[in-house]
Amino acid sequence: MEAVEQRVKLPQKRFYRQRAHSNPIADHNFDYPPHPDAYDWSQLYPSIGDRQVEFADIGCGYGGFLVTLGETYPDKLAIGMEIRVKVSDYVMDRIQALRALHAGKYENIACIRTNAMKYLPNFFRKHQLEKLFFLYPDPHFKKAKHKWRIINSTLLSEYAYVLRPGGKIYTVTDVRDLHDWMCKHIEEHPCFERIPEEEISADILSSKLLDSSEEGQKVTRNSGDKFMAIFRRL
Repeated sequence: MEAVEQRVKLPQKRFYRQRAHSNPIADHNFDYPPHPDAYDWSQLYPSIGDRQVEFADIGCGYGGFLVTLGETYPDKLAIGMEIRVKVSDYVMDRIQALRALHAGKYENIACIRTNAMKYLPNFFRKHQLEKLFFLYPDPHFKKAKHKWRIINSTLLSEYAYVLRPGGKIYTVTDVRDLHDWMCKHIEEHPCFERIPEEEISADILSSKLLDSSEEGQKVTRNSGDKFMAIFRRL
């Protein structure tokens, strides 16, 4: 193990720095399958077998929560989806390093660079996913850019399509206005209901959602507020 650690080093974020925001409406150069059956998931998960991806972390950032997901659910496959080039490169390199350092572990998580606002149905079948995560998404403060928010009425219908009945949407933000916006739009959609606080406390992930991601840790260091809500697919 010591010899492996000498050969393999975890990537350092300072070499992967990129601007915090990316325009999801702009044309980017993405590779994506024409339909879910055309995508070869085995290139991302070495021991996928007959399993399929069930968790998706949308805008996974530097992958902190994605790693936590892999550790919490070793038998489930989780994918991180990130639009920024260098950030997604970091997560991919991080996962490869973790796999090399811990033989047989972290083979259930992976990251792809894509625009989830455009291509989610290209990757996932109807009712394939069990959990969708939106942790500290870009608030797009200006009213003219609210259409870019990852939670909106149109996209919620896509999320309802890929989520199985009983599946969950998890949202966390440090921006009160965005929290209210997400809750309002999800609660108004006919396919979702908000989960009450007493049920949230029983969710194994409730204690991990706020601080597992790098953005969450940054908010904690700055003594910022955090707002969490979980919704069930009807």
